[in-house]
Amino acid sequence: MEASAPPRLNARVIGICIAAALGGFLFGFDTAVINGAVDALTDQFSLGAGLSGFAVSSALLGCVVGAWFAGGLANKLGRIPVMLIAAVLFLMSSIGSGLAFGVIDLIVWRVVGGLGVGAASVIAPAYIAEVSPARVRGRLASLQQLAIVTGIFVALLSDAWLASSAGSAANELWLGREAWRWMFMAEAVPAIVYGVMALRLPESPRFLVARGKVDKASQVLLDFTGETDVNLKIEQIRTSLGEERQQRLGDLRGRRLGLKPIVWLGILLSMFQQFVGINVIFYYSTTLWRSVGFEESDALTITVITSVTNIVVTIVAILLVDRVGRRPMLLAGSAGMVVSLGLMAVAFANATIVTADDGSSTAELAAPWSTIALVCANVFVIAFGVSWGPLVWVLLGEMFPNSIRAWALAVAAAAQWLSNFFISTTFPAFAEIGLTFAYGFYAVFALLSFVFVLLKIPETKGKELEDMTDEMVVERRGRRSAATT
Repeated sequence: MEASAPPRLNARVIGICIAAALGGFLFGFDTAVINGAVDALTDQFSLGAGLSGFAVSSALLGCVVGAWFAGGLANKLGRIPVMLIAAVLFLMSSIGSGLAFGVIDLIVWRVVGGLGVGAASVIAPAYIAEVSPARVRGRLASLQQLAIVTGIFVALLSDAWLASSAGSAANELWLGREAWRWMFMAEAVPAIVYGVMALRLPESPRFLVARGKVDKASQVLLDFTGETDVNLKIEQIRTSLGEERQQRLGDLRGRRLGLKPIVWLGILLSMFQQFVGINVIFYYSTTLWRSVGFEESDALTITVITSVTNIVVTIVAILLVDRVGRRPMLLAGSAGMVVSLGLMAVAFANATIVTADDGSSTAELAAPWSTIALVCANVFVIAFGVSWGPLVWVLLGEMFPNSIRAWALAVAAAAQWLSNFFISTTFPAFAEIGLTFAYGFYAVFALLSFVFVLLKIPETKGKELEDMTDEMVVERRGRRSAATT
């Protein structure tokens, strides 16, 4: 018998995946834009270290809530309506944050933006996975991370340009408003673009089948995803969805520890992605590099360079993910993070603490440690960007069965944002203890992430979404035991 030809890959599926990934762009922009504004707003609102840290991380509370409810909304309303809701939240947050008259309303508007980020973090990987052919799903799903790091880059670049134009983020720029306010309001442009693009996207075929709209699902599969046997795919989707009923949060329950093993894998993947400390580099990078001797303009430039590096390595990950596989890349990334974070901890152990007249203290690094710290920070970004950055989103979008995907992804994403909140909120306190302690803490979790992937994570390269089952963890454990025997 002749082997059936693989589904064709057309430009239309790439186009809709790029459009869906714009949510990731806003995700990255919104979380990084405060990087260039944090020092200026801290001075303007006379914030202490604790409140300053909370102002930075407050959006993450909204991310948790947005991620948690996005799964249920996606199952009830569809994937596209959730994208539109996220776009409106991004727009409201950008304008509100830019016009904030005090730290309280700034925090409120940052939380509103966080709701959009949380929703986008769930809906984009789910949608992209559900419209992508299995053989290139890793590449298309990695567009989410490419969009995130591009959003980070554009946010940092716009921060640097606005601060440079005004002379400082704290100086007035246009219409009598400080540059840091325009940093937030710049997000309105991509928010509007995202909303307009979402209106032109087809609904997910998996959602359409779940709603009984088989004809529409068939048309999407035929026109966009390149399926050659649409009827067979529809039947596979029907079978994988299980009973004809509304998906519920209770579907995630399992016999051990309250949740299905595959859901726990998603939660732990999300937590490890954050506990290695990647967002400290982006949230506090300007402040970090200023504390070790760089001027504000130099620190912003270094941050932008770091962000460009992240984009380049994410593109490398896109080229490799469907060739090499998910597990080998995660393991290599963890190893690189352990080494780079460990060396950063050693570098800052050699810092000199300088106390200012106002009682504040900063760390100063002399050569060669300043160079070592800078190089290791970028090596860390490379190791993360080529592995844990994109591949966690790939896995979260594809590893869960159709019958629980939206809710499972929502729970995993909520866990990720809670972890992000913990890491970003505790960094100022960790830094007061010492940057050696902070980076040593992240290095330990990088080592644990290596062990976790080695022992627990199954390979999903090339598998159809309909082949993802709750028993994948059990299957992997069985194969490992047989190999040991």
